[in-house]
Amino acid sequence: MTVLVLDNPEMLARAAVEAGFIMSAATENSPYKPHRLRFHYGFNKHTLDRQDGEILRQHAVYLRQQPGARIHIHGHSDNFGAEDYNCFLSRLRATAAARQLMQEGVRESQIVVSGWGSTRPLARPEDRAANRRLELEYLTQEMARAL
Repeated sequence: MTVLVLDNPEMLARAAVEAGFIMSAATENSPYKPHRLRFHYGFNKHTLDRQDGEILRQHAVYLRQQPGARIHIHGHSDNFGAEDYNCFLSRLRATAAARQLMQEGVRESQIVVSGWGSTRPLARPEDRAANRRLELEYLTQEMARAL
């Protein structure tokens, strides 16, 4: 017997959906937290594409139905250009996502926003596309009180 171990949550979630273990999208009647927690951006962009926006809307459905849940939105940029601008752009990415969640009915008190600029790269600094990202982190009650 061959066992394949995947260290990619997005691939695992997609496989679980295809196998029928979990539903493919959150609906108003059946909340589930979407597995995709990372979104990437084009150069000098701060808005999500249509498909990424749909996944963020699924997070909004979950957050509306779980009023005790809190989410921390981390905005990141690559290291191209001045760090002041990179911090501004990463904050712009995070606040744009927070604004979209609030437009979908998520309470502002459920959202924490941070812009890290290029100080927390996901990949090597020269792999700029991987570092231009937004990450969602669900906070536990204990973590929420500590912030």
